[in-house]
Amino acid sequence: MCGTDEYGTATETKALEEGLSCQEICDKYHAVHKAVYEWFGCSFDKFGRTPTRAQTEICQGLFQDLWQAGNINEQVMEQLYSEAAGKFLADRFVSGTCPKCGYEDARGDQCDKCGGLMNPTDLLNPRCKLTGTKPVIRSTKHLFLDLPKLSDKLQAYIDTTSQLGGWSANCVQVTSAWMRDGLKQRCITRDLKWGIPVPLEGYRDKVFYVWFDAPVGYISITANYTDQWQQWWQSPEDVELVQFMGKDNVPFHTVIFPASLLGSGRPWTMMKNISVTEYLNYEGGKFSKSRGTGVFGTDAVETGIPVEVWRYYLLANRPEAQDTDFKWADLQARNNNELLKNLGNFINRRARRFEPCTRLSCAASGVCCAGWQWQHQATLWL
Repeated sequence: MCGTDEYGTATETKALEEGLSCQEICDKYHAVHKAVYEWFGCSFDKFGRTPTRAQTEICQGLFQDLWQAGNINEQVMEQLYSEAAGKFLADRFVSGTCPKCGYEDARGDQCDKCGGLMNPTDLLNPRCKLTGTKPVIRSTKHLFLDLPKLSDKLQAYIDTTSQLGGWSANCVQVTSAWMRDGLKQRCITRDLKWGIPVPLEGYRDKVFYVWFDAPVGYISITANYTDQWQQWWQSPEDVELVQFMGKDNVPFHTVIFPASLLGSGRPWTMMKNISVTEYLNYEGGKFSKSRGTGVFGTDAVETGIPVEVWRYYLLANRPEAQDTDFKWADLQARNNNELLKNLGNFINRRARRFEPCTRLSCAASGVCCAGWQWQHQATLWL
């Protein structure tokens, strides 16, 4: 199962940039992502998306279970408000200086440089990305997932599953840091229009925070694939769930989403195995979709470089244990030296060694008198 999670401020920001509606921008880029995966030769039982009826129903149902179990709290919080735009600013409509590392262009939810998570009000020298003005702080009411209350259940799950599933060292390290520092209540609502509506009186003008609803996409995409989805997602004794991601997404998949499932009281299938990579950097800096820094799927397609070369280079350069760097010069060198010279020369030697004899009887039968199978050509698959 795979797909595109399409709600949140990133979508609203991109839609504003391109002069499209949120639905139009999602339709456009879902098709782009799907085409890139097909070009790379990646296949899925279902490549779906989150703006579906199943996503809304399952996400709202999960919230209602958490609410009824007493695992959701209401709190008044301070939030940045743009007087020029006349509205509260969601995370990615704010940028400023990261309080942890000093990076001057951090987003309101996460710093691209150090990876630290934060609230918009934590930023130093904040500015509204819509108007360029300095926002003010106002009070507003939101809903919070009570992570401290769920901490014991979550720790038991982490202790058991990280051993059984053989979680990678970087995954264990990130997860342990979150648990060691003490879990805090996590806001799960936002003042946006593009998202899943909160089904609670007093909050119907708000939507769920994208990182509350996005992991539900794994479930809803399965539900859109088969009406027997509960046999997969509510059958923990019979199903083993494996996930793949970069380390910046670890807390959402090992802490926040598992806590949500545990707190619902239902027998959800929980993630067991997880493959986590370090960062793949770009020419000594960070990849950034929002800033257009890096080489992305559509760029790879447009280079004209065969997909087999891309697959080889990305796997050979996969950041398994430490950060690695994408460099165009390195891609060229690996193609010319490792694929063309080393592997190509090896294949050429083997193909020449097993050339069949030229006797007509052997060619007609397809089997050489020396016992070799007749080979018309050698094909290399990477």
